[in-house]
Amino acid sequence: MVFLDSIYDSDIFTYLILPLLILLARVCDVTIGTIRIVMVARGEKFWAPLLGFFEILIWLLAISKIFENLDNWICYVAYSAGFAVGNYIGLKVEEFLAMGIVRIQIITRKSADELISNLKKAGYGITHHEAQGSNENVSIIYSIIKRIEISKVEDIVKTTNPNAFYSVEDVKMVSHGLYPLRKVHRRWRKGK
Repeated sequence: MVFLDSIYDSDIFTYLILPLLILLARVCDVTIGTIRIVMVARGEKFWAPLLGFFEILIWLLAISKIFENLDNWICYVAYSAGFAVGNYIGLKVEEFLAMGIVRIQIITRKSADELISNLKKAGYGITHHEAQGSNENVSIIYSIIKRIEISKVEDIVKTTNPNAFYSVEDVKMVSHGLYPLRKVHRRWRKGK
């Protein structure tokens, strides 16, 4: 116990270990906070409050150590750096989890028949209509998909019509199913 007290009172703890712990705490609480915000936006009534509880608990621990060491400017830098790193890691974690659903809108100037056929073959439900662009007629294709499916749909679009314009928007909820409906997807390949 005397050994732990001597470490706690040492300069190594005050100027190295404590700032690293504060940095780690901030990384954790901001990462959790970033994911919590996504959960709130998606209407996750269980996960958002649970994550909020841990976010604030960790933040309180970190800020209390800042107030206990107001004369240690290294703790301020660690706190700020933890915030920045936590934002980055939170976004990366959210991107990796690919939670939620999105609406993809594809606008193509050339005939959309092949693209529509390829999307349907891959199991995606689509809505399609013709529209007037600024200089010419265009085809617009919509689909509601799981966010994790974005890269698959992008591959189909880029392979079938590399000049097509597409945008992706978050969707909070849908009233009916998502596409593809089946869990096992046929592998989409050009020419099939």
